[in-house]
Amino acid sequence: MILTVTLNTALDITYRVPSLRPGASHRVAEVTERPGGKGVNVARVLAALGHEVTVTGFSGGATGRILRERLTGVPCLTDALVPVSGTTRRTVAVVDGRSGTTTQLNEPGPVIGHAEWSAFQEVYEDLLAAASAVALCGSLPPGVPVGAYAGLIRTARAAGVPTLLDTSGAALRRGVAGRPDILKPNAEELAGLTGSHEPLRATQEARRRGAGAVVASLGPEGLLAVTGEGRWRAAPPRRLRGNPTGAGDSAVAGLLSALVEHRPWPDRLARAVALSTTTVLSPTAGDFDRAAYEELLTGVTVTGEATAA
Repeated sequence: MILTVTLNTALDITYRVPSLRPGASHRVAEVTERPGGKGVNVARVLAALGHEVTVTGFSGGATGRILRERLTGVPCLTDALVPVSGTTRRTVAVVDGRSGTTTQLNEPGPVIGHAEWSAFQEVYEDLLAAASAVALCGSLPPGVPVGAYAGLIRTARAAGVPTLLDTSGAALRRGVAGRPDILKPNAEELAGLTGSHEPLRATQEARRRGAGAVVASLGPEGLLAVTGEGRWRAAPPRRLRGNPTGAGDSAVAGLLSALVEHRPWPDRLARAVALSTTTVLSPTAGDFDRAAYEELLTGVTVTGEATAA
């Protein structure tokens, strides 16, 4: 079982409008509503790939109830969310049909009390006993310690479970000190962590800060990985136009699925790039176009070299 942690779950609402104009009234052409938060998106992709996955984190209020109802019955996915007194946040994505761009509005999330945080840690430790890997994803809701991810990574390491961290800001700066097995920032997050805008230099610096491997998302240019086994770049054969929301989460799912299957790094990166690229063809995060994925996978270019033994 793969465990995904989403401390700040969300109900993702996507509006599609013909053309987004600031200050104007709009008629919404299409509305979709899905369980969200980065780790939940990762879990849905993993489940679609056939991996048994368990979702944990926090859920509360009317929004949380809707989120959990929407997770019920998803094949291969188990809900282990911890209830809280606050209300799960909503995120709103507005997709401009003319330009293809997406405007994202993210609520902050419920305030988590000390007893709720302690209850989550107990659930997390219990779930690790059956986990083959853990993804720790997304922002921290108010009330959760800024060093939470570092502590959760150390707990997983003590249980012998590899970890992947995908977060930003202070949570990323503190979390990397926990020494995750894989760190998966995008270019902006990587620059914020290291102060460098040169991808290779920044990726190497992030690894020196404690990560076992760093896989940087470079948008349509693919992925750059610096690991203890070597360094590689992976790029899609072509760019697909669509909604990029959730592409990074699909990359995480690709990395984790190939990790637990004991695939070599080039295969992990090819899968991650193919999944993230074809996610833009889906209207919501946590989905990907399977036919496009299988076709694109064979065309992903992976260059680089393994470190000499």
